[in-house]
Amino acid sequence: MADARNTLNSLIAALERHYEAISSGRGSEDPAVIATYEHLKTAFMDYEEAVSDQFGEVLPMELAEDDEDWS
Repeated sequence: MADARNTLNSLIAALERHYEAISSGRGSEDPAVIATYEHLKTAFMDYEEAVSDQFGEVLPMELAEDDEDWS
C-alpha cells in the first residue's frame, strides 16, 4: 500500500512539471506535454488509490474520459 502523503507529494510535483511543459507554449502535440500529461494522470490515480486504501475516502473529482481528439 502506498502512503497517501507520498503520493500527494508526487501528484503536486507532477502538476508542477505539467504546468512547466504547457506554459512553454509549444502546444499539446509537444512530446514533453504528452509525457507530463501521462505522468500527471498516473500520479492522480496513485493518489486516489492511496487515499482510498489508507483512509477509506474518495476524491471529489475523477479523470476525464480519454478523448482521441485531444492528442
